[in-house]
Amino acid sequence: MDNRQAIGSWLSGPRAAIEDAGADLGYRGEQLGLPEAGPGSIARPGRRIGALAVDWGLCLLIAYGLLTDGYGQATGNWALLVFFALSVLTVGTLGFTPGKRLFGLRVIALATGRPNPPRALLRTALLCVAIPALVWDRDGRGLHDRLARTVEVRV
Repeated sequence: MDNRQAIGSWLSGPRAAIEDAGADLGYRGEQLGLPEAGPGSIARPGRRIGALAVDWGLCLLIAYGLLTDGYGQATGNWALLVFFALSVLTVGTLGFTPGKRLFGLRVIALATGRPNPPRALLRTALLCVAIPALVWDRDGRGLHDRLARTVEVRV
């Protein structure tokens, strides 16, 4: 067995190994009826992480500047609370946070294709726990999106 092939399959991940074995998984979002690319397609991980970083930085600035008198554990706790409030309010009404808007992303309910406040509340609560966001399915949706029946798409 060629070691380069074994290492290459490990680095490319389980999806590539399954496809190399002959299975056709289709593109991300095909099972959900979303386009493969362009507006309405599933958001890629890089954009999602970038949007999350912008939102978290904004929440840290708000917590540091308005709610605490120095940087410490309390600042992080307040930032999480601000992040929760920001996400529930903006994703539930508009479908995006400032970071998602900057990166051209939007969160929609699968059933209606529009923002949904109760689903945004569940999604944000699960996102704040962090573990559900680290478990992804083959479409690239986190467990928090699956449980809330939402999807993050490109605008």
